[in-house]
Amino acid sequence: MKFILSPDKYKGSLSGREFCETVARSLQKVFPEGEIVSRPLADGGDGTIDVVKDYLNASVVSTKVKDPFFREISAPYLLSADQQTAFIEMSEASGYKLLDKSEMNCMRSTTYGTGEMIVDALEKGAKHIVLGIGGSATNDGGMGTAAALGFEFLDKEGQILEPIGRHLAHVSEIKADKVHPKLKEAKIEVACDVNNPFYGNQGAAHVYGPQKGASEEEVAFLDKGLEHFAQILNSTFNIDVQQIQGAGAAGGLGGGAVVFLNAELVSGVDMVMEMAQFEQVLEGADWVITGEGQLDGQTLSGKTINGVIQSAKQKQIPVAAFCGSVDVTMEQMEAMGLDYAVSILNQIGNLEDAKAKTVQNLELAAYNFARLLKQSMA
Repeated sequence: MKFILSPDKYKGSLSGREFCETVARSLQKVFPEGEIVSRPLADGGDGTIDVVKDYLNASVVSTKVKDPFFREISAPYLLSADQQTAFIEMSEASGYKLLDKSEMNCMRSTTYGTGEMIVDALEKGAKHIVLGIGGSATNDGGMGTAAALGFEFLDKEGQILEPIGRHLAHVSEIKADKVHPKLKEAKIEVACDVNNPFYGNQGAAHVYGPQKGASEEEVAFLDKGLEHFAQILNSTFNIDVQQIQGAGAAGGLGGGAVVFLNAELVSGVDMVMEMAQFEQVLEGADWVITGEGQLDGQTLSGKTINGVIQSAKQKQIPVAAFCGSVDVTMEQMEAMGLDYAVSILNQIGNLEDAKAKTVQNLELAAYNFARLLKQSMA
């Protein structure tokens, strides 16, 4: 038997690598001669850096950057051994994980630090930059990232604006004569797994603004600002960001990256699977085992499990999912293409209890699955 282990993390309790180690122990008890291949995955969001480090043969480098409120911090990113490829997670410089909940305020937060990370990678020689844009605390349309790379945003009086969310509405002119010279030499890919437009009811401000500290009035103001900014971008660069699927990701950085960085928006799951050479390791597999903290209706929307299922089904390989919780109907499970799904929880308790027993519960769930599988083969 050949098993491929390709989970996402259980957020807050178990990394993808720890999932693989735990499940492998149980499988080996039942299938001691079985072949087990571990390929932890991620969708390009917060935590992807830990998954792709080995795949890129990369080391962690740190640079001094500005956090969402322009305070100096040290932010890590990955640089491949040949220094040609960098993997940057915007959340390390511009993420909500850097802030107390009481600080959340996307009216005045910025992606400037993310741009500084890109500058550092360019100056170290990177020619290919992969940017993960999950977990942002921002709604600046990518203005901060662009400003760090030399773009200038002027108001109607010709004054340079601070690159923050509430200034989107005041941009009158964009100057690009001081842009970092190495930017045009780099290929930049943005891992983006949401389809939100730049502005509107499903746009960056309305969908994500409230969880980033914006009041109802501020959401409306930010949305109008994004709409205005989109018009300025179109008149300056002849790019209509509202027509770009996923432009509203990370407070509009998805669209801003296309305009300012000449970036391509790609599926985060597909990108990590390519780094992991997932298609190749699937050859000859009998089962693929995946998992994440919660299996629910959102799993079909670009999440890791969905990417695993799509690849496995092309080769007619069954897929099992071990998850912290399972909140799908039988019909949804069939629509996903899952052959087996189970919540690893085996007793009633609070979230902290469940997290504390994650390894123990996962080990038992995997063992029971393996026993069932062996009996079905008898």
